[in-house]
Amino acid sequence: MGWGNLPLLLLGTLVLLLVSAGIEDVRTREIANWKNAAIALIAPLWWVSSGLAPWPDMAIQISLAVSVFAVFALVFAMGWMGGGDVKLIGALALWFSFQPLLWVLIVMSLAGGAITLALAIEHRVRRATAPLEIPYGVAIAIAGLLALREPLFNQLHA
Repeated sequence: MGWGNLPLLLLGTLVLLLVSAGIEDVRTREIANWKNAAIALIAPLWWVSSGLAPWPDMAIQISLAVSVFAVFALVFAMGWMGGGDVKLIGALALWFSFQPLLWVLIVMSLAGGAITLALAIEHRVRRATAPLEIPYGVAIAIAGLLALREPLFNQLHA
C-alpha cells in the first residue's frame, strides 16, 4: 500500500512538536500533555506508513517504550526529572528501535548534563536562592531531532 507523503508529514509533525515542547519547557518548565499525547499517538501511523511489520515489531516497539517510560518514572519519583519530561521521552521512545533509541538516550544525557552545568553556573553567578529547575525537555528534543536526521533524509530522497 502506498502512503505517499504521509511518512514525511508525520516526521515533520514530530519535528514541530519536539521544537515546540523544548521552547515551552524553557519558557514555563512544563510540557503540555497534548504534545506528548500527539507524539505518542502518531507513532503507530509512522510505523505502518514506514513499513514496520505489523505485530511482532509493534509489540517490541511498545515494550521498549514502556520500559523507557518506567525507568524515567522512577527518576521522576526521585525528584530528578519533571513529569512532562518523562512523558516526552516515553512518547519519543515509540519512534525509535533499540539502537537509535539508545543513541537518543546517550545524546539526551550529554545535552542534559551540559544544560544543567550551564544553568548551575548561571544560578551561582546570580547568587540565586530559588531551587534550580532544569528544562530537560530541551535535551530530549535535541536528541530526538538529531536522531531524526536519517529518517528525514531517507524520506526526502525516496
